[in-house]
Amino acid sequence: MRTKWRQWAVRSVLVGVGATASMDLGGEIVRRTTGVPPLNYGLLGRWIGHMPSGRFAHESILTAPPVRRELELGTVAHYSIGISFAGLLLASRPGWADRPTLGPAMAVGVGSTIAPWLLMQPAFGMGIAGSKTPNPTVGRFRSLRAHAIYGLGLYLSGQAVTRLSRLG
Repeated sequence: MRTKWRQWAVRSVLVGVGATASMDLGGEIVRRTTGVPPLNYGLLGRWIGHMPSGRFAHESILTAPPVRRELELGTVAHYSIGISFAGLLLASRPGWADRPTLGPAMAVGVGSTIAPWLLMQPAFGMGIAGSKTPNPTVGRFRSLRAHAIYGLGLYLSGQAVTRLSRLG
């Protein structure tokens, strides 16, 4: 039993880091081709950094006081969340790790858009699914695009980890 749990945990980390890195790479490609900046994980860190003092929601995260090492905190949180969603995929589809397919990976990737739309954006002062932003439709598309890239990254990372595990 411990071996299966350990194998699940290691695969969750490897697939989650790979998928999250894919999301970041996709954001960088979008920045270079369109000029649209990638997600600012410093704001995620700022949000988390205010939690110990009991502040979970902000009028505007942009005007909230910065917290020490917010970019590092946000980046660690971003990768931890990516690993968690990979773990959810692996736990909910036990055979997926041996034969990764695109459908479940994309479902988890696109489905994970619910987290920023219903939790983070309202807590940042942006409203549900960015409804209080100047152009909510554009923001929603960008969130879906980023999370679809994450879903593709889940699939590609799952394929890579499965192939590597067969070698060793």
